[in-house]
Amino acid sequence: MTSPPRAAAPVGCTNLKLRQLTRRVGQHYDHIVGAAGVKTTQYSLLSYIVKLAPVRPSDLAKVMEMEASTLTRNLQPLVAAGWVVIGPGVDGRSRVVTATDTGRAKRAEAQAEWKRAQQALNERLGVDKVLQLHALLDECLGLMSDTSGECDD
Repeated sequence: MTSPPRAAAPVGCTNLKLRQLTRRVGQHYDHIVGAAGVKTTQYSLLSYIVKLAPVRPSDLAKVMEMEASTLTRNLQPLVAAGWVVIGPGVDGRSRVVTATDTGRAKRAEAQAEWKRAQQALNERLGVDKVLQLHALLDECLGLMSDTSGECDD
């Protein structure tokens, strides 16, 4: 009795391939969303703030799955642009982040460009491929969330 053929082992570094794809997709979105005067990272952060505000920085960092120090660094340009304010929270030690009217308007402007970028990506890759990619990414994210984040060599 013959056994079924073994699947070929992956060749190359998955991390490298994902980073290459992420860079290309990021460049695509930055090129289009940049027409609104924001970077895609700023748009994402501003969108979460609009959706969740008022939100404590620690809660915002958790939802966005980023380190608190990264969030603090990424908030600075939004505050400087007048799109976001960081004010007092419920007690003297806590803070909350809120979008300003200008920030909400900037987010709406950038959202229109983001939709244009998504449509262009769908056309370039094909909707079926994008749906497959989303499903695979969601599945992998779920599997990776069950680990400690460490890789075995």
